[in-house]
Amino acid sequence: MSAEPRINDRIRVPEVRLVGPSGEQVGIVPLAKALELAQEYDLDLVEVAANARPPVCKLMDYGKFKYESAMKAREARKNQAHTVIKEMKLRPKIDPHDYDTKKGHVVRFLKQGDKVKITIMFRGREQSRPELGYRLLQRLAEDVADLGFVESNPKQDGRNMIMVLGPHKKKTEAMAEARQAQEARKADAKANPGKSQNAAETDEVDAEAQAEAPAEAQAEAPADA
Repeated sequence: MSAEPRINDRIRVPEVRLVGPSGEQVGIVPLAKALELAQEYDLDLVEVAANARPPVCKLMDYGKFKYESAMKAREARKNQAHTVIKEMKLRPKIDPHDYDTKKGHVVRFLKQGDKVKITIMFRGREQSRPELGYRLLQRLAEDVADLGFVESNPKQDGRNMIMVLGPHKKKTEAMAEARQAQEARKADAKANPGKSQNAAETDEVDAEAQAEAPAEAQAEAPADA
């Protein structure tokens, strides 16, 4: 069955409960009278509650109504927050430079409103020193405490130790900030024509990619050698 409501001469009932263009209750009227009023107002007679007795119909511009409904649905999808889990892998004896680099990735993910799964990978004799991984996870959690919290405490999983960090910032907030940053870059590009068009377009693509990441996506950083 079609999801579209019946309109005008497609309505097949003897009488309807009529609602006027501004939402006023006209009352129960014969279908012919309702159609006459629709023509008089240059509007459509739209059945909005087919299961009511008698059915409820409203006088409206149906084309405009469909367009506005489509725009609202599009905006809702645009603002929809997706649950995204990123992953970052570290070794227990990671060097300071690599640690700072990977911590930077974790910071970026949390700022985007994404959860981050931190995996410490043990090899060989390292498996007998789980405290090394635990201390590293604690250190990372403390370093990013202003952006995220420990959602899942460190736990051993075979040769790995896993911890999940959750962002303080909601995904919807991160998406809104990304759009604001995009608008600010557009304004800056207009105010400073010297900025290359290619750079402005790259900024826009990056902002949209950040704001509309697909659900259940994962970004894995390469493991240390």
